[in-house]
Amino acid sequence: MKNAKLFLIAASVLAVMATGANAGPREDIIANFTAQGAGAPNPAAGQAMYNANYATGKPDTPKCQSCHGATPQDSGETRTGKHIDPMAVSKTPDRYTDPEKVDKWFLRNCQGVIGRECTAQEKVDFISFMMTQ
Repeated sequence: MKNAKLFLIAASVLAVMATGANAGPREDIIANFTAQGAGAPNPAAGQAMYNANYATGKPDTPKCQSCHGATPQDSGETRTGKHIDPMAVSKTPDRYTDPEKVDKWFLRNCQGVIGRECTAQEKVDFISFMMTQ
């Protein structure tokens, strides 16, 4: 059931990207990453990224949940104690709508957690997963 939901949302994202209908800032950001070589959004891959435990980044941030909530709907906290709003679009509707912020936070968080920059595909997958949450 959950995979079917993810498939339907991914299909909807693709349809919007293909037609340009109802395009918004998130769809524009995804389209930009697609122009950089990303393929179709894969929310399941984005979910796997969120849940993965990496050994290649900073030791104190081995996974997204190190600072963000246990689930995308939960709030988080930085290592210095600063509050972080939920990653889920349903809880933080303006999430992933500002291209500069998207670039800034993907760069910082991917380097800290994974130990490298995320690919355009990983960014599309991650955003598409958060759009399902």
